[in-house]
Amino acid sequence: MVLSTRSFSQNIAAQHWADSVFNTLSDEERIAQLMVLRLSTYDFKAKTAVFFDKEVAEAVQKYNIGGICLFQGNPVKQAEVINYLQSIAKTPIMTCIDAEWGVGMRLFDSVQALPHQMMLGAMQDANIVYQYGKLVGEQCKRLGINVNYAPVVDINNNPNNPVINDRSFGEDKYKVSLFGIEYMRGMQDVGVMACAKHFPGHGDVSVDSHLDLPVINKSLEQLDSLELYPFKQIFKAGVGSVMIAHLFIPAIDNTANRATSISKKNVTDLLRRDLEYNGLTFTDALEMQGVKKFFPDGEASVQSIIAGNDMLCLPGDVTLSIDKIKDAIKKKKLSWDDIYMHCKKVLVAKYMYGGGKFQPINTDNITQDLNAGIPEMKKLVAENAITLLAKSNEAFFPLNIDQKQNPDVAYVGIGLSSDNAFAKRMRNDYNAAVFYFNYKQDESRVLSTIEIIKKKYKKVIIGIHAYSRTPANNFGISTPVIDLVNQLQDQTNAVTIVFGNPYAIKNFCTAKNLIACYEDDSIVQNAAADLLQGKFEAKGKLSVSVCDQYKFGSGIMESKKILPEVNPDEVMLDIVKLNEIDSIGNAAVASGATPGCVILVAKNGKLAYQKAFGYYSNDKKEPLTTDAVYDVASVTKMCATTLAIMKLYDDGKIDLKKKLGDYLPWVKGSNKEGLTIENILLHQAGLVPFIPFYKETINANGIPYTKYFSTSKNDSFNIPVAKNLYLRKDWNDTMYKRILQSPLTTSGKYVYSDNDFIFLGKIVEAVSGKPLNEYVKEKFYAPLKLTTTGFNPVNFLPLNKIVPTEQEKEFRIQLIRGYVHDPGAAMFGGVAGHSGLFSSAYDLAIIMQMLLNGGTIGGKQYLRKATIDLFTGYHSEVSRRGYGFDKPEKDNDTREEPYPCLSASPLTFGHTGFTGTCAWADPKYNLVYIFLSNRVNPSADNKKLLNENVRPKIMEVIYKAMQ
Repeated sequence: MVLSTRSFSQNIAAQHWADSVFNTLSDEERIAQLMVLRLSTYDFKAKTAVFFDKEVAEAVQKYNIGGICLFQGNPVKQAEVINYLQSIAKTPIMTCIDAEWGVGMRLFDSVQALPHQMMLGAMQDANIVYQYGKLVGEQCKRLGINVNYAPVVDINNNPNNPVINDRSFGEDKYKVSLFGIEYMRGMQDVGVMACAKHFPGHGDVSVDSHLDLPVINKSLEQLDSLELYPFKQIFKAGVGSVMIAHLFIPAIDNTANRATSISKKNVTDLLRRDLEYNGLTFTDALEMQGVKKFFPDGEASVQSIIAGNDMLCLPGDVTLSIDKIKDAIKKKKLSWDDIYMHCKKVLVAKYMYGGGKFQPINTDNITQDLNAGIPEMKKLVAENAITLLAKSNEAFFPLNIDQKQNPDVAYVGIGLSSDNAFAKRMRNDYNAAVFYFNYKQDESRVLSTIEIIKKKYKKVIIGIHAYSRTPANNFGISTPVIDLVNQLQDQTNAVTIVFGNPYAIKNFCTAKNLIACYEDDSIVQNAAADLLQGKFEAKGKLSVSVCDQYKFGSGIMESKKILPEVNPDEVMLDIVKLNEIDSIGNAAVASGATPGCVILVAKNGKLAYQKAFGYYSNDKKEPLTTDAVYDVASVTKMCATTLAIMKLYDDGKIDLKKKLGDYLPWVKGSNKEGLTIENILLHQAGLVPFIPFYKETINANGIPYTKYFSTSKNDSFNIPVAKNLYLRKDWNDTMYKRILQSPLTTSGKYVYSDNDFIFLGKIVEAVSGKPLNEYVKEKFYAPLKLTTTGFNPVNFLPLNKIVPTEQEKEFRIQLIRGYVHDPGAAMFGGVAGHSGLFSSAYDLAIIMQMLLNGGTIGGKQYLRKATIDLFTGYHSEVSRRGYGFDKPEKDNDTREEPYPCLSASPLTFGHTGFTGTCAWADPKYNLVYIFLSNRVNPSADNKKLLNENVRPKIMEVIYKAMQ
């Protein structure tokens, strides 16, 4: 019995515990274990929560009921009631909540709610959804909750859906699947059971199942290709439970008025037999009219068990339901064995998501704890979801004008009667005039408002606020409002910003400048104001189609991505198998192999996977993001120096058969003069691996001599090696002298050497007439629009974007952040042929994809394909190397530890870096794999990343995920 992807040993322990508890229960108690009772409701007239704690306590003491479901109520009161009920329970009570967008969805009097799922669906970064799920899971744990009835994995392809709508991630089955799995994983990773709902798919209805039984007239083939798809994927991914919807679907069960929640054909045949789902099932609330209307007075409870459900959500009268179930057993409609099986399954779930015991909830600071992290998550979602749909000119993008001197901006707040956060920003930032127009005003106000605005204001910002989330009566948006907005759009220079359910945008699709914001709270409003000011770029795309002009996926990306983001399925990568990467990444962080890592997979020129795990540093203060910039170490050799050599070779300026002395006059007369460029690229020139230049500049205690270093920059000490540490400007000559004086081993023997690439970097400079960093920036990084790739990143990036490396104990004696980790490269001023390059994973992937594409990307040719094929091929009889590129071992099939992984094709090329990085590309599969980490933080002595084979394991998972 597997209720999630939790450990085998935990499953065994759960079985033993469940069997022992089961033996202590009476038969009536075994039935009652299948029931989840409502703990409270909300009296909207009195504006207060009404608790049923006395009634529930009676059911606990009399029948030992299995679960309770939290609804409205203050957190302290909720916790106190839960503590009391658990204290009197014979068996721990499963505590559930229906909190799709966080516990603030229910505890709205004291806890902020998170954004609805449709706003999440506008984001392109699935990792944020995972973090969202973790945050919701932590909220649940703080309140003693074992199960959250989330995520919704219904595909909302009906704009008029009155019950799901913006609770869905959207209309695309791939995105719904991916984001649903990430939400689920986030919760279950912190020990809270997720519940996929509403099976078999509640998205295409126009009736609210709270009020009646919705009908879906689709064939099984149609259901299988769309509605069932996310459920199949999340089942494979290990979701602990599923909620069964109240729907009438004749293709599944044509019995009159039989909802899917009480249909054996749906629950036992389709869900259990055909889809092989063995997790826990909850019915949707049995008090809803979709089922209660036709099966009242406990009959719905009986039919739910007959159908094959495990848990009955909100069954109403407990005594009546138990009596009717016992009567059904007498009539042979059910058996006690059925009850026993469901009961044991519920008990197993209690152990797996609660350890079989209840820890009393500490109410100290509980409200503060439940709100922790909410504003930050809402801001993160807003900045990744807000969608720019139309942009006719640059007047509003950004809107950076000094209105204090010349006030000519008007803000029209639709649905407002007083200033909200956005209106205040318009007043404060632009000295804007603010006009209110509510949904009850008539046409007479429209013309007068338009005339005033046309005469006085050059720029008009229109905000659509405070409309209904549900589509009934056009979201409550009146005809005069639509007329006013459309006329302002036509007759003035205006931008329309829609704050709320995106389906309402259908009324404003003719806007020349249009922004979708999805929610209407102060955080989203401030984010929208920040977007207008150019403080961040729009990243969102519509999660649903709203009109002919704006379909799913619409959205202007201010910086068009060279590698478009797609769901893994679209490039034939199995989502569930690919998510095994998450386990490896999280395990690497947990074991201390690295403080954090960013992992990227691109397939067929599209970004299929990009996630960040862990933290910037070992102190765990800064959570890692996917745009973090890493010291890529010796990946520099491939993505800087070799690129430059290839370009010069392309241009006929370098001959691989020529010798070092042909390009560098200063090596003549040394034993390095006759080394061929070809052998240097292959690491077969006989150079020693490296020279610890810094050793002769420090004393016995590892402290730099003052004759070589200064803590301030001046004419004599002008080479920055770290923060507030500068090398004497003439010391580079000594370093080159040490290389020339170094011994040579046998030519043609493979010895991986930094010195090979230090020489190659100098060749680039000698031939091109430019420093290596400037040449690669001019020829590659700038035209590719790589904003994070380059040397000495402290000169062009904020420090908080750059991941720190080692806490050096000698030489620089500080945390290295923004300066190259390699001490030799640092002493060369941060620019060397062997090390010094920094980059984000995404920018690095663009370089690798350009090489995969035969030198072309974004409509521009950077290198000839023939040159790429030459350099990335095998060229050695004694090693696996190409020209400047690492390659798979030639005998991988027979190696105990294949490199870079077993399934990499012989065409694969790339490089692996000392600090915990790698970049690989496989032309056979048009595949790019990037792994960036700082395993040297805090110390380079940490070898766990290597010993645990983290990078090869992830690479192998990628190949196994190919369909």
